[in-house]
Amino acid sequence: MLEKFEDRFTKYEVARILGARSLQLAMDAPMLLKISKEELEELNFNTLKIAEKELEEDVLPITVRRPLPKKSGKSIKKLSEEEIKERLEKEAKQEEEVSEEKVEKEAEEGEEKEVKEISEEGEIMELANPEDEAASDEANEVEEEI
Repeated sequence: MLEKFEDRFTKYEVARILGARSLQLAMDAPMLLKISKEELEELNFNTLKIAEKELEEDVLPITVRRPLPKKSGKSIKKLSEEEIKERLEKEAKQEEEVSEEKVEKEAEEGEEKEVKEISEEGEIMELANPEDEAASDEANEVEEEI
């Protein structure tokens, strides 16, 4: 059976076609061939054998689509270890730059939020610096001594 279709279909495609058509026939699809009752009894009402007979007579309206890879004009060359290392280093640098930019943006956004929160309260306040705290501690010590 397969020898007849070797030039048109692969064995997997034939199996798929026969299986699909056999299932259709089992679900009471109309037969595409005029088969006498004697022939049906001879085939023992086997849907797979009926599907084979329909395929041999070339009456099945089933098409086979083969997804083939697109041919590209570029030839693929093998990369050397040095080229691979260079590309990995470039990617790592780009990732570092992107992460640094994100950190900077987040810091700027954080400062903007703090300024907005302060301005929303309606009070004018300055942000405390560690130097201011040290100066105020010294002033408190001087007042305690007096």
